[in-house]
Amino acid sequence: MLVWYIRIKVNSFKNMTTYIAFLRGINVGGKCKVSMKELKEVFESLGYENVTTYINSGNVLFDAKKEVTAPSIDKALKKNFGFDIRVVVRTEKNILKLAKSIPQEWFNDKKQRTYVFFLWDEFDSKKSLDLITIKEGIDNLKYISGAIVWNFLLKDYKKSGMNKLIGTELYKNMTSRNVNTVRKLVGLLEARK
Repeated sequence: MLVWYIRIKVNSFKNMTTYIAFLRGINVGGKCKVSMKELKEVFESLGYENVTTYINSGNVLFDAKKEVTAPSIDKALKKNFGFDIRVVVRTEKNILKLAKSIPQEWFNDKKQRTYVFFLWDEFDSKKSLDLITIKEGIDNLKYISGAIVWNFLLKDYKKSGMNKLIGTELYKNMTSRNVNTVRKLVGLLEARK
């Protein structure tokens, strides 16, 4: 009987897709506070399984039997927390491809910064790079399906076009994570296998 239960449980996971949801603008400067415990409960209430969160910026790993869309999550979050929270949802496959495409020498440390900007679907195009002011020799940008990766030396921050991004229409339609967070999430995805 136990073998039968385990076989059913394993087979049910084979039909699932692993996703990561990236929430925008929560727990920043004491505003839009979201408890990770409550966040996990909201995702579980939507029928998602194996739900885990990573750091307070709103990164949720989960498995789903059906295709997941951001609007259904947005709606549940607003109902639970009482304010709008926009979400970008990406598959495990997309995140692994993204991480593999980021140059290994791009990271966050005392000398450089690398950010991954996850784009809302209507801005998910290489054409989004045309909406960014780039300083030649300062800014290194790369479009990878679903995101723009931006790298620059910390000493050049004031010269970087990054300063002109904030407040733009593109900026309002993305959520960012530093590359260290993205690589940590990849490690968490790999540990789930």
